Amino acid sequence: MRFLQFFNTLWLILLFGTFVACNDEEAGNAHLVVRLTDAPADYQEVNIDIQSIEVHTSGSSSGWVELDNISEGVYNLLDLTNGLSVVLGEGEIPAGKISQIRLILGDNNTLKTEGQVHDLTTPSAQQSGLKLQMHNTLAAGITYEVLLDFDAARSVVETGSGSFNLKPVIRAIAEAQDGAIAGSVLPLEASPAVYAIQGSDTITSAFTNNNGDFLLSGLDTGSYTVGIEPADEYQEISLTDVQVSIGQVTDVGTVQLSQ
Repeated sequence: MRFLQFFNTLWLILLFGTFVACNDEEAGNAHLVVRLTDAPADYQEVNIDIQSIEVHTSGSSSGWVELDNISEGVYNLLDLTNGLSVVLGEGEIPAGKISQIRLILGDNNTLKTEGQVHDLTTPSAQQSGLKLQMHNTLAAGITYEVLLDFDAARSVVETGSGSFNLKPVIRAIAEAQDGAIAGSVLPLEASPAVYAIQGSDTITSAFTNNNGDFLLSGLDTGSYTVGIEPADEYQEISLTDVQVSIGQVTDVGTVQLSQ
């Protein structure tokens, strides 16, 4: 019986440690989703071979960060007109200022016009990627969507020899998709679980990290109650009417618990 109690206690400690570690690792990250769309063009197909996506952020010591969830493949841009779009990739990146997004292309870039398929020459893109300038600051805990608006009509250039070059004209638009609540709880040994609640629904939850900090992300605009459930020797507390806005992290400050 004592062994079973010990095993259950150990399991809870390990589980709690895992949640704290995850919360710690993700506390300084923003979530980035990259979508692709296009304007109409007078061709039958404009096929672009997407292999990877990199983001240059001030939050990374190495500068460039590669998104780890990429839908590699050949995309016909003309399938993505009239408001249609597709997700190219997404992932967690260190929060901070992003100055560039880089699309790494493969070799299967082609153009179909008048029933004929032609290679699209993209020498610079194959070497270092298509670099798109951006000037956005990503906050930790917020999800952002970057829409790559590809202008196929202006991006395809016919040469005098009857071949075609790809000189991409792409507009990158970043928009925040949600908000977050941040704060800290003392004393550290309270080790509480923290919940974002609307009405009777718990929207999301997190544990405080080793510094007592917490981050509740992925929240829509609205009013929330932040419920704090500490270890048994400390009293629970609720913060009411915490307002969240898209693209903003609402800081509730430091909450001091009593026994």
